[in-house]
Amino acid sequence: MRIFDGVAQVPAGFGPSAITIGKFDGVHVGHRAVLARLRSIAGRDRLQAVAVTFDRNPLALLAPDKCPESLVSIPQKLRLLATTGVDASLVLHFDRELASLAPEVFVRDILVDALHARVVLVGADFRFGSRGAGDVALLTELGAEHGFDVEVVGDVRPSDDRRVSSTWVRELLAEGDVRRAAELLGHTPTVRGLVVHGAARGRELGFPTANLSPESEGLIPADGVYAGWLTDGGVRYPAAISVGNNPTFEGVPKKQVEAYVLDRDIDLYDHVVDVEFVERIRGMVAFTTIDDLIVQMRRDVDEVRGLVH
Repeated sequence: MRIFDGVAQVPAGFGPSAITIGKFDGVHVGHRAVLARLRSIAGRDRLQAVAVTFDRNPLALLAPDKCPESLVSIPQKLRLLATTGVDASLVLHFDRELASLAPEVFVRDILVDALHARVVLVGADFRFGSRGAGDVALLTELGAEHGFDVEVVGDVRPSDDRRVSSTWVRELLAEGDVRRAAELLGHTPTVRGLVVHGAARGRELGFPTANLSPESEGLIPADGVYAGWLTDGGVRYPAAISVGNNPTFEGVPKKQVEAYVLDRDIDLYDHVVDVEFVERIRGMVAFTTIDDLIVQMRRDVDEVRGLVH
C-alpha cells in the first residue's frame, strides 16, 4: 500500500481512483466492509482503491472537549489499512485550512484534481467541507459535474442490530470485554510501545514482566489481568498481561501495561513490542500479603496457558 502524507505527495497522473473517506478509527469490520466493496469496484473498473483519512479526529481541532480517545495511532491505522488490500491511503492534515474548505473546493482539489475520482463510496450520514455543509446529495451533484459516481454503503449490524462503530468498540474496551471488541474490530485489540525499566517487582516475585512506556500506541482496555500475546521482532509469545495501577503496591502509575511472557525470560528492554489482548481473566485486586499475590499470579498464568497456545 502506498501512503501519501498530504495531497502534495500524490504524484501527477495518479489514478483514476475509487475512493472512500473516513476516520477509520480502529479499522473495524464496518470499515472493512466498505473497503472490500471499494476493492471490488476498483478491480472491476481497473481503478486505484484509495482510502482518504485524517491525521487526527477532526473533533480534536473543532471540539476538543467532545473528542474521544482514538482506538489506534496513525501508524497503527495505516498498518491496518494495508491489511485490507487497498492500493493507497491519503492522510490529510486536518488543520484550520482544511476545515474551512468549501465542499466544492474539497471535491475539486482532493477527489478530482489529485486522485482523479471515478467512484466515491460513503455512508448515508457522510458530511464534508466547512461546517459539514456537504452531504451525500451535494456529493452526488458534484460527482455528476466532475465525472464520478457516488455509492452509499450501508452499516454493518450484528445480530443485536446495533451498527458497528468505533464508539461501541471503545465502550467494550472500557468494560474489559476485549473478546467482543475483537469481533467488532476484525482483529485483536493491540497496544504497541517501548519496553522500559519498571520497579522489577515482577522479577522479584518470579514473573518478570515487560513494562510498556506510558506513551504507548492504541487504546488500553480496563484494568485487570488478560490472556494475550506479546510480539517482538515478528516472534509472537503467549503472555499474561496486567493493566492498571497494581493496588497491592503503592506508586505504580495508572494504566500501566505489563506483559509476562510465559515460560521464557527474554531481555526486551528498549524493544518496541505489540501486546494483544485476547481475554480478560479477572479485575484488579489488592492482596493482603505478597504470598497471596504470588498464588493468584500462578493461577492466572495457568489460566492464560489454557487460553493462548
